[in-house]
Amino acid sequence: MATSKEYKNFILEQLELLDNINCRAMMGEYLLYYNNILFGGIYDNRLLVKIVNNNKKYNMQEQIPYESAKPMYLVNDIDNKEKLKEIVIETCKDLPIKK
Repeated sequence: MATSKEYKNFILEQLELLDNINCRAMMGEYLLYYNNILFGGIYDNRLLVKIVNNNKKYNMQEQIPYESAKPMYLVNDIDNKEKLKEIVIETCKDLPIKK
C-alpha cells in the first residue's frame, strides 16, 4: 500500500516548526530530509525515522518500512509538533549530511 498524498501533506504540516524539510517521492513512498540529512520517511501512511543512539530515549516501536529493509522507529505522537521537532533534530545529530 502506498502512502496517500493527503497523509504526506499532513506530515509535512506537522513538521512546519522545522526549516529546511525536504520530501522526495520514492516508489509510492516519501523520503524525508532535514538540512540535507536523510532522517526517515513516510511508508504506508506511517512516519518512520532511522534508529540512532540519540533517539532511543523516546522508546519508539521498531517497524520495517518495506520488505528487506532495516528496521526504523515508528513515530506515534505525530500530533505533538514540538516533540516531533525534537525527535527529528535528535535523530539528525547522529546522521551524515547528504552529499
